[in-house]
Order: sequence, then structure tokens, then C-alpha cells
Amino acid sequence: MKYAGIVLRNVKNSISTVDGTAVFDALLSGGVYPDEIVYLPYNAPSEITAAYTRLTLECDGVFLVCDKVLLSYSKQFLVSLVGYQFIEEYLLETERCLFAVLPDGEAGAEVVRTELLPRIDRRRKNKFSRMVVRTMGAPADKVNLAIKHANEVGRGKIDLHASEKHGEVRIEAVYDSLTPKMVADEVMRIFATELDQYIYALDDKTIAEQLVEALKLHRIRLSTAESFTGGGVGQAIVKVPGASAVFYEGLNTYDNGSKLSRLGVNEYTLKQKGAVSDEVAYEMAAGLIADGNCDISIATTGIAGPQSDRSQKPVGLCYIAVGTKERVRVFRFQLSGDRENITQTAINLALFYAYREVIKK
Repeated sequence: MKYAGIVLRNVKNSISTVDGTAVFDALLSGGVYPDEIVYLPYNAPSEITAAYTRLTLECDGVFLVCDKVLLSYSKQFLVSLVGYQFIEEYLLETERCLFAVLPDGEAGAEVVRTELLPRIDRRRKNKFSRMVVRTMGAPADKVNLAIKHANEVGRGKIDLHASEKHGEVRIEAVYDSLTPKMVADEVMRIFATELDQYIYALDDKTIAEQLVEALKLHRIRLSTAESFTGGGVGQAIVKVPGASAVFYEGLNTYDNGSKLSRLGVNEYTLKQKGAVSDEVAYEMAAGLIADGNCDISIATTGIAGPQSDRSQKPVGLCYIAVGTKERVRVFRFQLSGDRENITQTAINLALFYAYREVIKK
């Protein structure tokens, strides 16, 4: 079966963007691969009509993505064009073709997962399944090699889709009901073996969800002391339902004075090594444990940019410490990208290494 996408953009407003990435990624997750994606200005009805007319003749499904303010207009336009009414809020179906008018971003992706993909499965009479592998901090060459080996084993029966964001690589394996189970199992075995030390989930859970679940399972409490991540680690944790059972406190110790008074960091360490150092990260995590109110701690210190501080240490340098009553481990990273990418990647890595420490218990 053949599918196509149309993305409507406001070409007169340079700061107005329509992000269809999440929508098309969600389609890929369900084994639906658009053969063509057409980008058109929203105020060019003749071009939109021409695209719809051509794609309707060529495809089994045509899916339009637009800004939410254009949803009503886009739906009315489609109804007038094909002469059918919408069967659901976002879906219109004819004997020949399935249409969807979707909001961009995650809202549209959710419609794809809950409404569009089930409808497509019914039309193509072939159910698709998927397996998910989520990794953190895996080197690109290792991921690419694992995907290469998995593709060789899959022999064209399993489609692999990988996406990377803020240090996390999420790999989806999509296959239909005719694929032998042993082939799917072998693909998963390859990922589990070759990416073992970087995998945190073999399902679609976030690293924060995995950490909270592990903390509950082991009945231990966690505290955080954050410098350059500004509370992002704690915020990710408290977004998970039930986190209150395992999260004791989160401190934003941005200023050196706060590190001294709240965490007991040694003034000599700060002067000699600087706030962004292995030693300070260690003492931050150790200070939380010393209070006796938590069983495991996370500490972060680094330089997110866009410029370095007076230490002249490179932008992207950061230290993440994970402490328990038995030991404190410090991890050094030199991250790249803009301020947001550096910060978000560090948050994910902090959660990941805390999770790894918890599951060792």
C-alpha cells in the first residue's frame, strides 16, 4: 500500500513553523512509510487541490499536517474537495482512500497512534507489531553496527527506525503478522547483546519512569543537588506519577555559597578545583547522603554555555555524581550542541546513571 503526506506552512511568517516530524515518526512506528511528503503554503488552494487530486489517485492514504489553527479550514477544504464527511474528528474515508487532517507535533502523533494506525490496519488486513529498545549514551558507531546486524538477521522482514534526542537513542522494530517470531526474537537479542550497557528499557518507558519504578522496587529514596541543570533532573522525576513515594528533595545549588552551606562542599575544593570539577560533584552528592534522608543522590555541575565562565573550561564540560551510602561515582562528559541540548542531555544521563546504580542493588 502507498501513502503520502502533505504539510501546510505559512510561508509569509518566517518564525511560524509546522513540525511534522513527530507525526511521521509515529506513522513509521506503525509500519506506515510515506512514499512522498509535499510541503505547500496554506494560502495556495490551487496547489493544495492539485496535490490532493494527484495523491488520491496514486495512494491508499493521504495525511495532511498543519498548525492547529488551520485544522477547521483544512477539514472543510477536504470535505468540499472529495464530497465525503469526516467519520471521526481527524479521519475521512472513501472507498479508494483514507484521509487524515492532523495537528502538528505530539498532538498529531497521538492521533496517529490511537486513531489513524488502527484504521490503517483494518484497511490493509494485516496487523503490525513493534518492539522498542531505549538506550542512553550509546556511541553512534555501536548503534549503527547493531542496526546493521539486526537488518541482516531481519532479512527485510523487519523495518528498523532509530531516532536520537538529548543522548537517548530510541530504536523501533516494526514487523507484520507474517514475520516468524524467531526472526523478531533474534533481532531483539542482537540489540540486547550489542548495546547491553546502554539499554535502560525494552519497552516504551522514559528513563525517569524507569528510575522511579526501580526506586519503588528497591524501597529507596533519592535526592538531587543541581547546579547547571537548574532543577531539571528533579522536574523529570516528579512528572512521573507516584514519584512522591521515592523522591525526598531537590536542591538548586547554583551559587557556590549554596554549595558550601547546603551541601557541605569544602571551600578549599571550590577555590582549588572550581565549581565545575570532579571533586565538587563528588562532595555535592556526598553531602546529600551525609544528611541521612536519602539512600541515593544525584549531583550535577557543568557549563551549559553559550559562553564559558571565568574558569575558561570548555562549554559542554559537565560532571554527574551518583552517591549511595557505600560509594560516590562521578562521570565526566564533554557534551556538544546548544545550551538546551547540553542541559537536557546531562539531565538524561544523570537519570540513567542513577537508574544503573539502583538496579545493581
